[in-house]
Formats: sequence, C-alpha cells, structure tokens
Amino acid sequence: MEVAEIKVSYSTNQVDKVKLTDCTRVFKFILSKWDLDIIEFQEECKIILVNRANFVLGIYDLSKGGITGTVVDVRVILSVALKCNASGIILVHNHPSGNLKPSEADRKITRKLKESCNLLEISLIDHLIITRHSFFSFAQDGLM
Repeated sequence: MEVAEIKVSYSTNQVDKVKLTDCTRVFKFILSKWDLDIIEFQEECKIILVNRANFVLGIYDLSKGGITGTVVDVRVILSVALKCNASGIILVHNHPSGNLKPSEADRKITRKLKESCNLLEISLIDHLIITRHSFFSFAQDGLM
C-alpha cells in the first residue's frame, strides 16, 4: 500500500524587510500588492504573515470570490501560518461595494479565527476590510 508523501516548504528571497506597526501602514502596504483593477469588482481575501517583530514574511492569496463574498477557511489560514513559522497574521479582504461596515459573517469569521489562533499561539493581529480609498480595522475599532 502506498501512502502519499507530504512536503512542507517555505522559502524567502526577501531583501528589504517591511515592518507593519499600525493599521494605516498595513492598509498602504496591502493596497500596493492588490490588483486595483478588480478591487471594486470581485471580493478577495489575503493573509499577511509576520514574525514576532511584525516584519512581513509574506502574503498568501487565500481566495477569490464573487461580488458579495469569498471563502475564508480557517484551517487553510492556520496551515499556511504554521508552514512559514509565522508568529502573527493579519486577515485582509475587500468589499467591492465600497461599504466598509463589517457584516455579521465578517464578525463571525474573525471570532472563529481568533479562537483558533489562540490554540496554536499565533496572534491574530487584525482583520482589515479595504476599498480602493479606505479601510476598516477590527483591532482599531475594538472588535478583536
């Protein structure tokens, strides 16, 4: 009987290290990495992975959805965080409508991810909802 081999890898060729110190800096950083041609058309979710000093290890494109939603799988997020030995994560997704108010689904996934991160001693630093021009921070609004 053959069993599938599992490979786990993470590599970096990053020369310039980016340190994320507040939600405004996170917004400016992630916006520079977002495809602005579809930010108002299609909902996407990304995770920013950081080390203990909040230096960016990388960005993972978690999912692309439709106009009103996308899939956020906590198990996938945590598996990526563990693979690259991240100490913290920042969840970011856009609202194509331009409305920055978090939905009940946004609030629920934030709570679920925070609880799951706590079990693995990974810090959920923030969850940002972004548009082309602005953002909403769960941490800044005391919803973490």
